Amino acid sequence: MTTKQIALLLGGVLPALLLGVSGIFQKLSTSDGSGTGPFLIVVGGTTAVVGGLFLLNEPETGFNLRSSLYAGLFGLVWAISMGLIAIALGRFDAQISQLVPLYNMNTLVAVGLGLVLLAEWRSVNSLQILLASLLIIAGGILAARA
Repeated sequence: MTTKQIALLLGGVLPALLLGVSGIFQKLSTSDGSGTGPFLIVVGGTTAVVGGLFLLNEPETGFNLRSSLYAGLFGLVWAISMGLIAIALGRFDAQISQLVPLYNMNTLVAVGLGLVLLAEWRSVNSLQILLASLLIIAGGILAARA
């Protein structure tokens, strides 16, 4: 496998499978009476343990203020998002099969910001990214109407 293929497997395919399963666990947790706060606390504790395991495998990496700030902002935005999803599932009986295609339209935000702010337009085929984005939009519309 090439380095690019390994990167796509580790950063794309495997997380897609794991995040798909995580949506099911989130639905089961909120359906079984977990409140949003306890849900996020348990998820945060689990995340800390997994982070420690990754740190053991990458001892050469460390902390610096700037990267820690970005990580904290990521955690803040992610936790708020997961909390909102938990509320939709637990209080409003939302269907995970409808929510996932909608909230995965976050891809459009990440793609747009990556292309513009991170100048990734220089190293990707922008036309293919645009076509993929249109398919994501179509999928979100179909899921919302299901």
